Amino acid sequence: MYNVFLVDDETILLEGIRSKIDWESIGLNFVGEATDGEIALSMLQELKPDILITDVKMPFMDGLELSSRIKKTQPWIKIIILSGHDEFEYAKKAISIGVEDYILKPFTADEVIESLKKACIQIDKERSQLSDISKMKEELKSQNKLMQKDFLNNLVHGELDFDSVFEKSANLGIDLQSNFYRILISKIESNNEDPQELQHACSLINSYSSAWSHALSFFHHNNLLVCILKGKDKSELEENTFHIAETIDHIVSKNHNCKVISAIGRTVENIKEISNSYADAKKIQEITKSEKSVIISSDDIDINNTDLLNLKENNPLVERLKYAGKSEIPSLIEESLALIRNNPGQFQFFASYLLVDLIFAVSKLVENFGGDLKKENPEMIQRSFIDNAVASEEIFVSKMQTILNFALDYRDSKLTSRYGTIILKAKDYIEKNYSDQNTTLTSVAEFVCLSPNHFSTIFSQECNITFIEYLTNVRIEHAKQLIKNTEMKGYDIAYECGFSDPHYFSYIFKKNTGLTPREYKSSITTAETGATD
Repeated sequence: MYNVFLVDDETILLEGIRSKIDWESIGLNFVGEATDGEIALSMLQELKPDILITDVKMPFMDGLELSSRIKKTQPWIKIIILSGHDEFEYAKKAISIGVEDYILKPFTADEVIESLKKACIQIDKERSQLSDISKMKEELKSQNKLMQKDFLNNLVHGELDFDSVFEKSANLGIDLQSNFYRILISKIESNNEDPQELQHACSLINSYSSAWSHALSFFHHNNLLVCILKGKDKSELEENTFHIAETIDHIVSKNHNCKVISAIGRTVENIKEISNSYADAKKIQEITKSEKSVIISSDDIDINNTDLLNLKENNPLVERLKYAGKSEIPSLIEESLALIRNNPGQFQFFASYLLVDLIFAVSKLVENFGGDLKKENPEMIQRSFIDNAVASEEIFVSKMQTILNFALDYRDSKLTSRYGTIILKAKDYIEKNYSDQNTTLTSVAEFVCLSPNHFSTIFSQECNITFIEYLTNVRIEHAKQLIKNTEMKGYDIAYECGFSDPHYFSYIFKKNTGLTPREYKSSITTAETGATD
């Protein structure tokens, strides 16, 4: 199903479109609405719908400006413009932006449905074209594309003559001029190791990447995308970088069997330093093991202070623990058992030695992330722990599993856990301001001093829920309490909980609970009556 988002400052019109269209019957999912372009922009950053329906004339940010900005950042979105102004200039500008359709007011529900169906057909057609792997391969075969790829690859590896780098880039049609640069590396993987699914996801990204402004990208390997991001200032660059990382994640997530690990290097001011940002992103890729898609920045893990790759240890286990995934735990244990079995009659001696060796490696790993094993897992460093662990081979294997699981969980948790305080601060702000209709992704991100896209990324990764889903859940839970404990009218509850339109509140309430506010009130009354009886 395709997702649809609606923007109009006329609440009656919003309700009319929302309620008069049977969304599921035409294969669509209504995911949200807003009454002006500014609020919509914040929500669209999170929801990333397939189709946007927007009015032209709105306060703060009109529909054409909203459409123009969305087309630059989310080019796949099909836009349908609603307008009461039968003027050529509006239509001409809408066409130049690349909107899908332009509907004049007054209109009927059937006209909107027809326009939506046309948009769906266009989406299907484009996705079919984008999934044509041969198109991607033919494009990569062109001489100029190959030369550009080689040039950019040499640039990120620091293998160019930087005295003539701008001249060479200009000759290849590449604009490298900028104040700041940052590298993003995205590794696309298929969970079931299906090469066709992987190629399909990479093909979609390759096709959409040409529309990204301020970004130069190429596939270093079949599934490794490298992006060179440019920006006139650091804040703009950060916003663009996280937006593109989230866009890649969104494209890949269309296939539930694929995931993407995106790593972001440091921001640099000189083109000669691009290789440093690339090195950061590459290191993050190498140490990141995740069962799901993640976006991790050098800012997230402070790579200069906790660089696993700079460990100077002779113990090979330290090196293994830098990159090992949980799937490797059985083989690590089996290697230890093989050593023990090659020395029959000396089980306790070799088992004790191997456990001490492993605990030492884990201690160095924890220390490298700024922790102390004495505080993180004091039991592990007790002599009694070793003595108990070598009582039998079965217990030895169990203790090794415990130690290795702890080590890998600790390592992975430290990749993003530095944002725990920020998330708590954001949740506290939401709890205090959920009733304000202006509480949005942008306003909360500003409160915690992060860019909206960066905040959106870490919030969803830390909380396993998007910001908008969380905010909506908070509002719905407070609405439940008001329905249960007061005699307030539905429209008063809607406004009290931060909803601008009572009808939209009813729609969202039923979507989340399965009941309308009135039905929910009745169910509580019935339950209380039954309990009394």
